[in-house]
Amino acid sequence: MKILSITAGAGGMYCGSCLRDNALAAELVARGHDVTLLPLYTPLVSDEPNVSRTNVLFGGISVYLQQHSAFFRKTPRIFDRLFDSPRLIRAFADRSVSVDPALLGDLTISMLEGAGGVLRKEFDKLADWVAGEPKPDVVNITNSMLIGLARPIGEALGRPVCCTLQGEDLFLEGLIEPYKSRALDLIRRQVRHVDRFVAVSDYYASFMTRYLGIASDRLSVVPVGINVTGFDSRESPRDEVFRVGYFARIAPEKGLHLLADAFRLFAKQVGDTPVRLEAGGYLAPTHKSYLAGVERSLEQAGLASTFAYRGAVDRAGKMAFLRELDVFSVPATYDEPKGFSLLEAMASGVPVVQPRRGSFIEIVETTGGGLLVRPDDPSSLAEGLLRLFHDRTERAQLGRRGSAGVRAHFTVQRSADRLLAVYDAVTCSSSATSPSSTPRPADR
Repeated sequence: MKILSITAGAGGMYCGSCLRDNALAAELVARGHDVTLLPLYTPLVSDEPNVSRTNVLFGGISVYLQQHSAFFRKTPRIFDRLFDSPRLIRAFADRSVSVDPALLGDLTISMLEGAGGVLRKEFDKLADWVAGEPKPDVVNITNSMLIGLARPIGEALGRPVCCTLQGEDLFLEGLIEPYKSRALDLIRRQVRHVDRFVAVSDYYASFMTRYLGIASDRLSVVPVGINVTGFDSRESPRDEVFRVGYFARIAPEKGLHLLADAFRLFAKQVGDTPVRLEAGGYLAPTHKSYLAGVERSLEQAGLASTFAYRGAVDRAGKMAFLRELDVFSVPATYDEPKGFSLLEAMASGVPVVQPRRGSFIEIVETTGGGLLVRPDDPSSLAEGLLRLFHDRTERAQLGRRGSAGVRAHFTVQRSADRLLAVYDAVTCSSSATSPSSTPRPADR
């Protein structure tokens, strides 16, 4: 099968959606499928071998300039190539490109307005690029904020278009008015141009049917899966230190401050036993003050020496980090749809303590790899940490169950199986109902 997957880069940071999109594309390529993973805005960043195209459409610098100056909407394309250089985009992304929704409302609307908006030149570039490529059997856009691409690509190719739903409500809810209402209205109006929606969890499928007005019979669930190669369990403790770990973006919505509050309560209960709180993950410049606040709260509790921020480590560093932990928690303050970091921790044999919300519920209950506690409640989280601290046997059992559960239910191979079933169904349905979409001999 020939697949065109269009995904949005996230600046210079690792993001769960980018990791998922790249891992799935790599798995499908390994099976012999012809996959083009095309990044928009910025190059894709992955901690696994990157299978995305090197060229970037809707380059982040170009769209910014066109959004804010009519002059750049009329410049010749040879001039645009300078700004669309992946090297230049990457240099700016590492330093100054923002993914803060509060600052990107106008650009979000322009993308959703499609060829009728101020980014018409970029949509024309996309149409020309598509015309010069072999026709795919199916197209996938990897979040609903790219839904403005669905109609022009579907009409240009005569092929079914799928749309993955994997957490974009967090961005949409962060938009300021009137951009938020306008964006939601534009997305809902274009739902009809998508042949099939694909949600990354049962929770998110249920939520997005209501949030975007998608009929439930037009939506399939393909749970997130990870490449478990290299995620080995910790065989024996290096020392007597009990380590609580966090690995995710360092941002308020991911809940590191809640974990720090719980850790303070937990540390009071364990007496003289040495304990540590270890954190890793991408830290945006705008959230440095947030991390400093977390560090101050621990310092005021006399726990400054027990905390360490390890930074945004690579894949090998992440695996080593997880193997050091006794328990893992990312107590997000919103209903997380993916739970990518939980799967990696459990694949490493580390039990998790998570708030009972979003996809965390189905992941923990399916794998049996952890405890669920009350959301947004440091005391409940501390109780969960304390329970596993005292019960080494339960800790080991949960670690084994989680590791086995991830390998049984949440691998990238299993995710690819389900995604291919969706693509097979949508291409068969499209061929049966629309003669114009049946590949001609020259297209095969």
